[in-house]
Amino acid sequence: MEDVVSRMLARRTIAVVGATNRAHKYGYRIFKDLLSKGYRVYPVHPAVAEIEGVACFKRIEDIPEAPEVVCCVVPPAVTEQVAASCAALGVKYVWMQPGASSPRAVAVCEKNGIACVHDQCIMVLSRQ
Repeated sequence: MEDVVSRMLARRTIAVVGATNRAHKYGYRIFKDLLSKGYRVYPVHPAVAEIEGVACFKRIEDIPEAPEVVCCVVPPAVTEQVAASCAALGVKYVWMQPGASSPRAVAVCEKNGIACVHDQCIMVLSRQ
């Protein structure tokens, strides 16, 4: 798994599905953490227009370029939908934060050749 994590963290464009403007939530913390590390971060949330001046997209399909990595900070049922969208868009890497993964979402990734990390925190592993 270290190799997959290294390959993902070497990418520079990350969509954070479940990003939010609520500072106490992990979607906000992850968004801010990745920005501070120099990543180009696309926040994705259907009910948020912007986060700290950065335009938020309703769906990953709405992002003007295909993100290299999609990080999910949402309930498992939403992650399953996101995994299917990633397959359709040709996204090669999906990161499922703790609490966001499901066997079905992982299976969708595996079936479509998408490398995935699940039940690991991107903020923690990107510090190492």
